[in-house]
Amino acid sequence: MECRRDWPLESKAKMKLEMPFLISLLCFVLIPSFVISHEVITRNQFPHGFLFGTATSSYQIEGAVDEDGKGLNNWDVYSHIPGKIRGGVDADVADDHYHRFEEDIDLMHSLGIDAYRFSISWTRILPKGRFGGVNQAGVVFYNNLIESLLSKGIEPFVTLNHFDTPQELEERYGSWLSPLIQDDFAYLADVCFQSFGNRVKYWTTINEPNHFAEFGYMKGRYPPGRCSKPFGNCSQGNSEVELVVVMHNMIMSHAKAADIYRKSYQAKQGGSIGIVVSAYMYVPISDDEVDCQAAKRALAFNVAWFLDPLIHGDYPPEMRQVLGPQLPRFSSEESNQLKHGIDFIGINHYSTFYAKDCIYSQCDKGKHAIEGLVSIGFEKDGVPIGDPQLGMLVFHVVPSGLEKIIGYLKTRYNNKPMFVTENGFSQKDDGSQLVNELLQDDRRVEYHKSYLGSLKNAIRDGADVRGYFVWSLMDNFEWDLGYTIRFGLHYVDYQTLKRIPKLSAKWYRNFLTNNDTQIGQVPGIQLKREI
Repeated sequence: MECRRDWPLESKAKMKLEMPFLISLLCFVLIPSFVISHEVITRNQFPHGFLFGTATSSYQIEGAVDEDGKGLNNWDVYSHIPGKIRGGVDADVADDHYHRFEEDIDLMHSLGIDAYRFSISWTRILPKGRFGGVNQAGVVFYNNLIESLLSKGIEPFVTLNHFDTPQELEERYGSWLSPLIQDDFAYLADVCFQSFGNRVKYWTTINEPNHFAEFGYMKGRYPPGRCSKPFGNCSQGNSEVELVVVMHNMIMSHAKAADIYRKSYQAKQGGSIGIVVSAYMYVPISDDEVDCQAAKRALAFNVAWFLDPLIHGDYPPEMRQVLGPQLPRFSSEESNQLKHGIDFIGINHYSTFYAKDCIYSQCDKGKHAIEGLVSIGFEKDGVPIGDPQLGMLVFHVVPSGLEKIIGYLKTRYNNKPMFVTENGFSQKDDGSQLVNELLQDDRRVEYHKSYLGSLKNAIRDGADVRGYFVWSLMDNFEWDLGYTIRFGLHYVDYQTLKRIPKLSAKWYRNFLTNNDTQIGQVPGIQLKREI
C-alpha cells in the first residue's frame, strides 16, 4: 500500500486546515510490515557499549507507603478512592522493593544486564516538596540502591519523576496545573543531582509526560482525575484546556531542571540528561493523502508535542495549525533555553495504531482539535493491525513499528541519541490463570525477539540508539489496572512476594550472555490464586 500523491488538495472547497507538509518523511515510511520475523537475534549484532537493561518505577514496586518519613503522593491518595483502581487494590506494599531491593538487584545481576532504569519517589526525598525538609532516610535508601547496583556492575539509569507527585503540591496549588510546579520540580532535581549525581551518568527528568497528562487531565483515569465530556465523565476539569496547560508546565519543568544540571553539575559529574516520551507509531489507514497527513499529525500530537520544544525551541507546526492561539508562546529566552534541553531521547514504545483523517472524513472519535483531528484505531476492515497482547487489548504486536518510530525521530531530530527506555509485553491475570501459564510466557519471548530484530534494523540504517530496557524486571502495580496485568520477566506472588523467573527471564539471560542454549519449560505450580 502506498499513499496516493495525486489527491487534489487545491480543488477542495472551504478547506478547514492547510495540510502540513513540513515533515520530510515520505508516506511509505509510515506503512508498517506486520509480519513477525523469526530470524536469529543475538547480542553481538548490537554495537559495542550498547546498554541492555530492565526498567521499573518507584510507585509500582517500592511499597513502604508511609515508612521512614515518606510523605503522601498523588497515587497514595487516589488509589484509596473507591472505584478508581481495578479490583479495589493499592500499592501500599506492591512488590515491597523498598525492603527487598538487594534481592531484586541479585535478580538483575543473574540476568547479566548492563543497566537498570528506576525512578525516584518524590515524596521519599521531599515529603512536602519545597514546603518541608529533605528526608535523609529517603536519600539513604537511594544511595544504598545505587551503591548496590554499582557493586554488581549495573549502571543506574535514573528518572526523576514517573507519574507520582507530592499530594502537598496538589492541595496547595493544583500541582501540574500551576506554573509553581516548575520551581518544585527544579528543587527536586537539584537535590537529586547533588545527592546522587557523582555516581549517576544517565538522568531522565519526566517519564511519559504526554501519557500522564492525557490520562490525568484529559481522560481522568489517573490522579487528579480531571476531565470533561466527551473525553471522560469527571466531577471537575476541562480536557481541551488543561491538557495544554499541564504539558506546558511539564516542558518548562524539564527545562529548568536541565538548566540546573548543565550549569552546576554536568561538567564535574560527567553525565547526560534526557526525557522519556510515550512513543506509539501511527500509520495511515489508507493510501489517501489525507490519511497520510493524519498519521503525521498523530505523531506530532503524541510525540513531537514534547520533543519539538526541547530540540527546536517551539511547539510542532502541525499543532499550531490545528490549535492556533490555544498553544502557549515561548519567549525568545525560553526558546533558546529549551533548544539545549536534552542530550538524548528516551522512547517508551509498546504498539502501533492506524490513523484516519477527521478533517475531510466523518469520525465518531478524533474529531476534536485537541486530538489533532485524527481518529486512532487498531483495526482496518475488521482486521487487527497485529497480534493482540491479551493483557492490554489495545496493544498489538507490530515489531516494525519500533523501527518506524525510531526512523521518524531520527529524521525529525537530526539523529539525536536515543534509548528504548521501555518495551514490553502484557499478560492478562484476572485470577483464573494457572501460575505455570504465566511462567511459560513464550509470547513475551517472541515479542522481544521480534522487536529487537526491528531495533537492529533501525541501528543498521544509521539510527543512533544506545540502549534497550525491558519493561519490566518483575510484575508490579499497573496503575489504574491494579494487579490484573503482568509485564514482568519475573512472576511475583502478591501473597508471599516471592519472585519466580519466567521463561522470558531465562531467554533474556541467554541472549545477554550470547548463550545459544535452547529454552524450554519452566517449573510452575498448577494452582489458581486469590487476587
